Amino acid sequence: MTTATATPDVAEPTPHRGRLLFSLFSLYVIWGSTYLAMRFALTGFPPFRMAGLRFLLAGGLLFAGLRLKGQPGPGLRQWGAGAATGFLLLVMGNGGIAFAQNLGVPSGVAALVVGSMPLWTAIFGAAFGQRPGRAELVGLVLGFAGVALLNLGGDMGGGGMAALALLVAPATWAFGSVWSRRLPMPAGLMTPATQMLSAGVMMMAVSFVLGERMADAVPPRAMVAFVYLVVFGSLVAFSAYGYLLRHARPALATSYAYVNPAVAVLLGVVFAGETLGPLTLGAMSAILVAVMLLARGKR
Repeated sequence: MTTATATPDVAEPTPHRGRLLFSLFSLYVIWGSTYLAMRFALTGFPPFRMAGLRFLLAGGLLFAGLRLKGQPGPGLRQWGAGAATGFLLLVMGNGGIAFAQNLGVPSGVAALVVGSMPLWTAIFGAAFGQRPGRAELVGLVLGFAGVALLNLGGDMGGGGMAALALLVAPATWAFGSVWSRRLPMPAGLMTPATQMLSAGVMMMAVSFVLGERMADAVPPRAMVAFVYLVVFGSLVAFSAYGYLLRHARPALATSYAYVNPAVAVLLGVVFAGETLGPLTLGAMSAILVAVMLLARGKR
């Protein structure tokens, strides 16, 4: 697909194995660390203002770079598809997570709840005719069991609004991921660029309606975390996610939701002095096996 007017029915070039592996690494490791980075950034930014600025900067940089390289700009239909999926993935999905964490939900718990997203993806994928294979079904069930085991004894925190946001976020993200494969999305990296720019504008509008205000002085750690989210969490990892959605089955593209909780727990051990008990080790083992089954289903 070489033009911005191509439709999803046009075949993508054969995916490069190295790019697939790097995309999986970006989602597994980088996105696993963004929950902690968001927690740090929220000490200096209100949730929707932080997310809006993050995606405006990342989307603007990516869009400008692609245009300088000569890639055609999206047409009206591509902008509409990018805005629709950007709303589902970023405003409702990522924004919901930031909103819940701002209400007091720990970063690790947020990652655990998002672990339900591949199950939503399987449901929506089946509705669109993308039925998972037997190995993928086993991997989905095992992965969800590992996430549930990892969450035993955890305190959700944040109250009813936070719980509702964390319930809606993975469902809208999953639906947007599956639906995007049937929409006239822009070519290549122009897809995440349009999604981030559109979502950034919408998030800034939500921030204005809610009356959010920036802190008088943003702590250095919050600013470093914000820059990390822009560069690695958005430019690198979100672009990698778009690549996987175009070149891999939905179950593999969304398998990061099983690995992210383990990464979040490990970061808690390193930066918060938490300990890994038998339940956590068992859950992480189940998650690893689930990812292997998902990869087998992809092959």
